[in-house]
Amino acid sequence: MSLTIKERNQSVTTLLNGMNKSLASIVPMDYQLSKPGLLGKTLSLQFGVLIGFTGALRGKLILAADLSVFASVGEAMFGMVVEGEMLTSFSGEFGNMLAGNLSTTIGDNGMVIDITAPTIMQGNTRLSGYDKAIHLTASLINTGDLDIYLLLDQ
Repeated sequence: MSLTIKERNQSVTTLLNGMNKSLASIVPMDYQLSKPGLLGKTLSLQFGVLIGFTGALRGKLILAADLSVFASVGEAMFGMVVEGEMLTSFSGEFGNMLAGNLSTTIGDNGMVIDITAPTIMQGNTRLSGYDKAIHLTASLINTGDLDIYLLLDQ
């Protein structure tokens, strides 16, 4: 069953508000969140985490940043340096924590989604085949940018 434009817009607004709330509760660092913008039909990145979601909306959540940004977030969360295989593992778990919190947060507003296990993307990665893509950036103070993409399927 497809959503009306009004229902889809409301769902996207709920998703974006939930993302802001999830970031605030998971990331123990000061940050500035950009306004959302639409992305073109292709997304390119060097390192990121992909989490799929189904339910009220179908699509993917992508977190993309330099490895140093993920390392800084890990260090802020756990109080120790995170590197090597542990950094890759942490990046996936960070995505899982953020998506899980997002799912719970928007569920409190009556919008139910299920999430998939995280997929790590390394190297020259290009994604396409989504209907709409929303991009926002969490600029982590004194650390770098965490790009957040919500790729929506029809």
